[in-house]
Amino acid sequence: QVVFALNQTLLQQESLRAGSFQIPYTTEDLIKHYNCGDLSSIIFNHDTSQVPNFINATLPAHERVTAQEIDSYFRQELIYKRNERMGRRVKDLLEEHPEKSFFFAFGAGHFVGNNTVIDVLKREGYEVEHTPAGQAI
Repeated sequence: QVVFALNQTLLQQESLRAGSFQIPYTTEDLIKHYNCGDLSSIIFNHDTSQVPNFINATLPAHERVTAQEIDSYFRQELIYKRNERMGRRVKDLLEEHPEKSFFFAFGAGHFVGNNTVIDVLKREGYEVEHTPAGQAI
């Protein structure tokens, strides 16, 4: 699986460099949607956006199974479990120090897709609000 993942990543990078594959959005698009609080936009609709996409229709059936297994593993280990840990840490700090104010900053990937840090905190009963860019906290 490691060799497969490395090969797929290299193939994607070679396709990007050769111009035969393009990312459907720009960095400016990401920044605009992030600043507007539009994390459910088409740009942010994949909860695997932090890891390479190994699944594609051109793979043979046996390699597609491997790609799905790797994708599932990455999603669980690198995204869901990490968001769960981060959400629990935020909750613990808030509960251990109720008299204090906190400011938590996370990368955009922790607010995208399913099982986000926000989802963890909401399950714990917290209300989370988006503060638009330029608005005073």
